[in-house]
Amino acid sequence: MKRFLHLALFTALFVPFALSQPVSDSTSSSSVPQYRLRLFHTHTNEHIDIVYRRGDTYDSAALDKLDYFLRDWRTGQVHAYDPRVFDLLHDLLASIGKSGSEIDVICGYRTPQTNEFLRTRSAHTGVAVHSLHMQAEAIDIRLPGFSTARLRDAALDLHRGGVGYYQASDFVHVDVGRVRRW
Repeated sequence: MKRFLHLALFTALFVPFALSQPVSDSTSSSSVPQYRLRLFHTHTNEHIDIVYRRGDTYDSAALDKLDYFLRDWRTGQVHAYDPRVFDLLHDLLASIGKSGSEIDVICGYRTPQTNEFLRTRSAHTGVAVHSLHMQAEAIDIRLPGFSTARLRDAALDLHRGGVGYYQASDFVHVDVGRVRRW
């Protein structure tokens, strides 16, 4: 009977309090941070809003969805992305005070054939022979309503990989390769 009274008292005092507490969008009830990305692909007109990581654990189903979302849109081929690219995007938005904003994706994964096609066309200057897009370690982006020059500067400040600035096309390339800029 004593055990029942203790349980009843605990339930009466603490359960209503616990149920009334808000759960943050960035954390679960166990205070594990959630890493969310919101992306819009400019060539496929697809949107994705996904939690890809909780704490130190990547969600494999979410990574699969991101891999498909960032497929080579010309061929439909999918490649497994390096999750550090997603962390880079997440941290880039946080560094400019735009966490949760939707990022426009200009280019994700490219097959070697697509890369060669783009590289040999004069309209697509700046496509590298050994582009990290072919290893799914790079992404070309813009943030609507935010200067691409400022986005480039924020990416450079992170010192997390390569950063390319394409002013005329209004996008920034970020990757998880060696730190460099162009």
